[in-house]
Amino acid sequence: MFERWSTPSDPPDSGKPFDSSSARSLRGAGHGGSPILVVEDDASILDMVLQILRAEGYPVVGAKNGVEGLVHVDRLEPSLILLDMRMPRMDGWEFAAALRARGIASPVVVMTAADNAKRWADEVGADGYVVKPFEFVDLLASVAKHRRLPPRH
Repeated sequence: MFERWSTPSDPPDSGKPFDSSSARSLRGAGHGGSPILVVEDDASILDMVLQILRAEGYPVVGAKNGVEGLVHVDRLEPSLILLDMRMPRMDGWEFAAALRARGIASPVVVMTAADNAKRWADEVGADGYVVKPFEFVDLLASVAKHRRLPPRH
């Protein structure tokens, strides 16, 4: 199972094994409903986040930039948007402004390596943020906290 996303320049992990039972306990009941949209221009990060979320049973869709992300938003109503901020072809700020202009109220969690991640999240009206490189348990906790679940009948 995955433990954490890192770049080749990151120091090695602590050696602690990933506790998949704690990650599973973070999952919300019923992963049905609308998918999570992951908007990330770095293919390795996008692929890893999609793999992690799929392994945890979440429906997910990926987009390589903000323009592609808006195409998906127009087709579906994401239960959560995981948003990189620094991207070509429409960055996170432009994407968030386009969401507001369309009246889309999906929760947004910013994913960034910036030192000022909280400020950037606040600037775009995001519901939360995770700082890259992130521990997968932190990503899953943020997903569980912010994902909008379908109404129960």
